[in-house]
Amino acid sequence: MSLKKTMPELERKSVLEFRESEKLPIIIVLDEVRSMNNVGSVFRSADAFLVEAIYLCGYTPTPPHRDIQKTALGATETVSWKHFTSTREAIETLQQEGYTIYSIEQVHESIMLHNMVIEKNKKYAFVLGNEVQGVQDEVIQLSDAVIEIPQLGSKHSLNVSVSAGIVLWEAARRFIN
Repeated sequence: MSLKKTMPELERKSVLEFRESEKLPIIIVLDEVRSMNNVGSVFRSADAFLVEAIYLCGYTPTPPHRDIQKTALGATETVSWKHFTSTREAIETLQQEGYTIYSIEQVHESIMLHNMVIEKNKKYAFVLGNEVQGVQDEVIQLSDAVIEIPQLGSKHSLNVSVSAGIVLWEAARRFIN
């Protein structure tokens, strides 16, 4: 038995098929993320989980850019995105559209990721912050809740793109189960 698969056998969606697919009701909000590699990586995770869109806020870099493309591997062609001058503007827009806003951050009284409430009939926005400063305090105050990824080591810090992948998987598995 051969476990090797060729690309057509992997049943990957074309760009058109992706765009026409029903998306998970999730928007990723990047709050002042500075690294183009992180932005590209979040695009790739958003594609993997059929996320509705990515909102790039403040000085977060936007496509097209070679350094974003390097890690996105074409996901900027499939995943919808919008730029907002400020994260506050993006959050207020999402609130008006009925999204539940979850900031991903470590704060007192945060909810551990495995205790996060996801209801299949609701829409969610996950805010991920700057690589050094995290999610802005103002944005945390506007959020419906703050979600924390449990960490067992000494650093208690994950790269923003790694955090995005973990949170997206946890949310996606609840939508598909």
